[in-house]
Amino acid sequence: MLKTRIITAVVLLAVLLPILFFLPPVYIGAFFLVAVLAGAWEWSRLLNPDALRAAWLYATFCLVIIFVLLAFQNVAWQFSILLLSVIFWFFIAPFILAKGMNLSLQRLRPFYVVLGLILLPATWFAIVFLRELGLVFLLSTMALVWVADIGAYFVGKAFGKRKLAAQISPGKSVEGALGGLVLCYAYATACVFFLPFESTLFGAWAIRFGWVPMLLMVSFLTAFSILGDLFESQLKRLTGVKDSSQLLPGHGGVLDRIDALIPTMPIAALLAGLV
Repeated sequence: MLKTRIITAVVLLAVLLPILFFLPPVYIGAFFLVAVLAGAWEWSRLLNPDALRAAWLYATFCLVIIFVLLAFQNVAWQFSILLLSVIFWFFIAPFILAKGMNLSLQRLRPFYVVLGLILLPATWFAIVFLRELGLVFLLSTMALVWVADIGAYFVGKAFGKRKLAAQISPGKSVEGALGGLVLCYAYATACVFFLPFESTLFGAWAIRFGWVPMLLMVSFLTAFSILGDLFESQLKRLTGVKDSSQLLPGHGGVLDRIDALIPTMPIAALLAGLV
């Protein structure tokens, strides 16, 4: 299992690193477009595991939505899908998670179908927007999610006692989440001190609004990265599967890898627009 996991990671890095550092930004958009469409395919399979053709149609429809919004070149429409995503994560997702496993997927399936066609395109547009602000800007923002995950894992493993969401994800602890948050504070602070201010979201916010608002922003982004992880875990438990797919051998599915990015990228894009 570990060998398979390492091989998959090496192959992905061999593809991604040249795209990031040697090719024009459009190739990064193409890479993440493939990832988002794979996520859409998995999303549909989670909602209806036996409907393979429907999954391909769902991914195609996700692609059509992205292309239509690009074709019209209307920034307001692209902003609207980001805003719809953020509204969901702030005002609806917490109530869904609060229900734990006391939900009927059968009744909520139409809602989830529409939801995926908002959240996944919004994630792609957010990544593209952040890349337009600079490669370091994009990578440093995405890295916050990975730092939160790493901190939560190691602190939770060492000190975790209180379950964060026992029904949804028994492995996550309150102590782990707090450990991830503290590590994110340290990471954001390091970005401000060691990178040009305008090259990261954290530096831009620290200069524009001050340290306290910047750290509050980091708190929100970290919290919503955890929320995204829990939301996908809840959906998988409702459907009775461990991984969203086996597209990434040893790692599960694409959604398993990008679940925390789905809420944080649109939120970060809107926050970046304020500076």
